[in-house]
Amino acid sequence: MMTLTAPSEIAQRHLTLFENKHILLAGELEDDFAQQLLSHAARVSVFSTHHGYASRMKNTGVEVHEGAEYGGETPVDLVLFYWPKSKAEADFLLAMLTHRLGANVDWIVVGENRSGVKSIEKRFAPYGQVTKQDSARRCSLYYGECTSPAPHFELAAWFNDYPLQVGEVALTIRALPGVFSHKTLDDGTALLLKNLPDIQGDVMDIGCGAGVIGTALLASNTKLALTFIDVNHLAVASTQATLEANGLTGSVFISDMLSAVSGQQFDTIISNPPFHEGLDTYYRATESLLESAPRYLRRHGQIVIVANSFLRYPPIIEKGFGQCDTLAKTRRFAVYQAQKSR
Repeated sequence: MMTLTAPSEIAQRHLTLFENKHILLAGELEDDFAQQLLSHAARVSVFSTHHGYASRMKNTGVEVHEGAEYGGETPVDLVLFYWPKSKAEADFLLAMLTHRLGANVDWIVVGENRSGVKSIEKRFAPYGQVTKQDSARRCSLYYGECTSPAPHFELAAWFNDYPLQVGEVALTIRALPGVFSHKTLDDGTALLLKNLPDIQGDVMDIGCGAGVIGTALLASNTKLALTFIDVNHLAVASTQATLEANGLTGSVFISDMLSAVSGQQFDTIISNPPFHEGLDTYYRATESLLESAPRYLRRHGQIVIVANSFLRYPPIIEKGFGQCDTLAKTRRFAVYQAQKSR
């Protein structure tokens, strides 16, 4: 069994609340507490927008739902909600889940205090009342009931649109809450777009978020073939919406890094890879990408990434490619490029 997160540990102190309940866990799910609840609850299900987490939970006895929207139909009488790092994503999930699950459902909300969980009383107020019941390990637990679910929910209403000018090309970016660069273009991607090497042929934008990088490439060169990959269903939906908004086409896949890519090779892999998972710094997925990338590149194919300057990625790139060039560097970010030698 994996180590429980601090929010799960505080929930574990209240196991009597879960006895014989039909439970749905949702939000920032990271551990296997759902499996531990199987021995206490009548039924345990999870809803996650994160494909990696959903995949890990399959074949465990837990009922798994994944996607940009919750589509489960079995009755739920208790929600265990893990507060996400983005308050906008919390609002999105609260509206969707209260609408889909209805009234007279108990809610337990857990989260680290630094994540903003203390705002739950105000944010849950349109749907009912939750009150603080416990605090430990810099986390809080709230308990209450949904009495007034959101009267309607449409995914389309939750997209944030913003304009993006890349050279001579004007684009519209569409992003759902919780997706990287939800409100505006981030500085790292901006630096990457200003310092692109020559890119031709088949391109994979991995960790695509709202599809900014690949869409900018496509808009500048319609001869490119773009494949977009992200582990988050909200990102996949955002990329699809961004492409549609700009009259462009590409292949968009849900995948935990390169796990769903088989038998394909590309001329360029490009990325602003994630290094945060939840509230903590997380490098392993990107290190795995850098180590395995050569296998997914054609002869003389290249990888181009932007990353925080303090991250020690060049030695990992050099190990896989034999070299690593720095195309641009600021105090905060660096753009790295490496070419497959054979």
